[in-house]
Amino acid sequence: MTSDRMVCCMTPTPRLTILFTRSQIRRRVEELGLELAEFYRNRPLTMIVLVNGALMFAADLARAMNIPMRIDTLAVSSYRDDVGSGELTFRSRLKLDTAGRELLVVDEVLDSGVTLRLVTEQLAAAGALGVRTAVLVDKQRERPDGLRRADWTGFSAPDRYLVGCGLDSREDLRQLPYIAALD
Repeated sequence: MTSDRMVCCMTPTPRLTILFTRSQIRRRVEELGLELAEFYRNRPLTMIVLVNGALMFAADLARAMNIPMRIDTLAVSSYRDDVGSGELTFRSRLKLDTAGRELLVVDEVLDSGVTLRLVTEQLAAAGALGVRTAVLVDKQRERPDGLRRADWTGFSAPDRYLVGCGLDSREDLRQLPYIAALD
């Protein structure tokens, strides 16, 4: 489907307000890819993708970067039933050694910042050359205990519940080609 609008299969159909269209997202990810490629050129890069949410963003971002890199995934969770729990659960481990490498942690959203703060602290302690972050969406909100900001951000958004492009509501709506507020 080439349209920015897509019919949802959930019942009842939620009310969605589109904040960022498919074409806006594509353009911004390509811009980020160029910025990141320039920054990481000739450095030993490993992209760490926080799954499941960041899969779509990370795949598009890696293709836009077009430089040599390793890619690994890390499954973490700080939400239960659409509510932040304040605790981070590691559901998987990295497969690749990160010592002596530049790490780019990729997530779909910077919300409370707790997930990215804890993940980056753990990775930095494991001997990485550097640990930086890239997020598709930075929600505009206070973060007293979390990472204040990402090193690279696609979009700033209001502090609303967002879905699409990897952002989900109880594992639904990740596949939407746009980012919308779930009202």
